[in-house]
Amino acid sequence: MADAAQNVLRTSMELRGDAPFIVFEDADIDKAVEGAMAAKMRNMGEACTAANRFLIQESVAEEFTRKFAAAMGSLATGRGTDPATQVGPLIDAGARDDVHALVAAAVGAGATAVTGGTPVAGPGYFYQPTVLANVPNDAAILGQEIFGPVAPVTIFTTEDDAIRLANASEYGLASYLYSRDFNKLLRVAEQIEFGMVGFNAGIISNAAAPFGGVK
Repeated sequence: MADAAQNVLRTSMELRGDAPFIVFEDADIDKAVEGAMAAKMRNMGEACTAANRFLIQESVAEEFTRKFAAAMGSLATGRGTDPATQVGPLIDAGARDDVHALVAAAVGAGATAVTGGTPVAGPGYFYQPTVLANVPNDAAILGQEIFGPVAPVTIFTTEDDAIRLANASEYGLASYLYSRDFNKLLRVAEQIEFGMVGFNAGIISNAAAPFGGVK
């Protein structure tokens, strides 16, 4: 009963996230990758507003994934007391194992680990910064909060596809849109079911602004 009550509380308060990060073909890809790094890797992905699903339009998916994987793969993992460290440990062994189970299931379903994909060998609860390509739309990793340094990439073809995929979640806290077309950004923002929407920005929470979700 206690676990059930806790789950209800977390859901009602939007303490979980499944944020989509949508990149349209007219976006500045380099800026989208920069924003993706910020949206995914704040606190090693252990944040309710962290980008959880990367929905990339088909014509720019290869370029985005390649550049994103290079940026993620360049991060140094290690102890937080080491000045060279860019990615620290997850909170405990259970969290690390949960993250790896999602990655392994996605790869087993046909996804490809472009970079990372395994725990870091040795002591501590470290996980490699990971980018998964060609993740099936029904993969479990797309339907629940990852809470770790893993970025699953899926491809969409049309604006309507992007909206449908973004809304295919029971959560509705944060979302991120990248496009040079401001009218498109407004149009999509009005149709996706998320309390906060970032336009061409990877960090959207602000102490002076409202914070909350829908659903």
